[in-house]
Amino acid sequence: MSDDHSESPIKTPNQLIAVIVASFVIPIATILLLVNFVGNTSKLGADAMSQSPEAIAERIRPVADVSFTMPEAPAGAVAHAAAGGAVVLKSGEQVYNAACAACHGAGVAGAPKKGDAGAWSARIGQGYDTLVSHAIKGIRGMPAKGGNASLDDIEVARAVVYLANASGAKFKEPAAK
Repeated sequence: MSDDHSESPIKTPNQLIAVIVASFVIPIATILLLVNFVGNTSKLGADAMSQSPEAIAERIRPVADVSFTMPEAPAGAVAHAAAGGAVVLKSGEQVYNAACAACHGAGVAGAPKKGDAGAWSARIGQGYDTLVSHAIKGIRGMPAKGGNASLDDIEVARAVVYLANASGAKFKEPAAK
């Protein structure tokens, strides 16, 4: 190494001219690019239409709209009930087919199958009132009223009688109140 610090990296006059030109052009070009970038935001997609409240609401709206409606009773039954008549209750078989058959038809999650006297014997031995209470309030994996909260307690009791009698019980079907 040399201790002489007087040597310059620029050796020729052409190199000197190139360094002088670059020292002016590079900062000016950088400043012009920054001014252009800051001054032209509309080129980046932030135009007035995309920032309107309607456009923003459209972009953030939910993908789907879910609504739940309760099934209506037939018009005749509603009119009959409004006139002071009794509401028509479903039979045990109708309730079983609508709410119970999905699990008790296939034995899902340990549910005793319809007609399986062996699986039902211990349950039938608990008595009618216990079976109806379990069906109305739910037990273990079975939801209250078989998952159909719109069922009347008498309809649930009729379904219990239908299902238990098909499996060896001799319960009497409850009458409407």
